[in-house]
Amino acid sequence: MEETLSAPTKATLTAADRCDRCGAQAYVRVVLGAGELLFCAHHARAHADKFAQVATEIHDETERLF
Repeated sequence: MEETLSAPTKATLTAADRCDRCGAQAYVRVVLGAGELLFCAHHARAHADKFAQVATEIHDETERLF
């Protein structure tokens, strides 16, 4: 079966989107069955192994930092 990639379903993260852990600018959106979480790059890296197991979608914009 061939896998098809699609465009993200959510809008690009802006400076108004804040990390749910520390309040810094969010660069990663993690969509879960019950809602979504936003993370700064630091906390996204720190918790990536955990949210990767339960996320239905991960929208990562950390490349904007470089």
